[in-house]
Amino acid sequence: MASHIPVNHPLRPIYRIVGFVVGAYLVVFGVLGAIQTAGEPFANETGIRVLGQETNMLSSLIHIVVGGLVILGTAIGKNLDVAVDKYLGWALLVLGTYSLATIRTDANFLGYSISTVIVTYLAGLLLITVSLYSKVVPESQAGAPRQVREGRTA
Repeated sequence: MASHIPVNHPLRPIYRIVGFVVGAYLVVFGVLGAIQTAGEPFANETGIRVLGQETNMLSSLIHIVVGGLVILGTAIGKNLDVAVDKYLGWALLVLGTYSLATIRTDANFLGYSISTVIVTYLAGLLLITVSLYSKVVPESQAGAPRQVREGRTA
């Protein structure tokens, strides 16, 4: 039984660009957040907004690391980007869910606001989607295109 995840997708270059842009956004947000929150408490709600989202130094550092790993994985390619995007996408969804659950409590040590949660969810979902369509395999292992398998002409 073949996997339902497509390989050698014709739009793979576009998906890789989307992954790179998501990683670059996370790095830019993290760097700007680190600059803005310098001198503030490391892991508290600061009320400081960067690009429309609240952040603190811990959150900024997490975004820099995640974005840097996404960019590095995209630059290396060779299906490493697929694994990096998939696992970091799920990690961002978990992070966003935790932050949503603790948004108005003392457990909100990342200093997230609703807008930060939404952007974290979007970044995570984009990375997961990118990972689904970025896998490459040798042509001998790829199998026939869907149209041929269904008996239609391409």
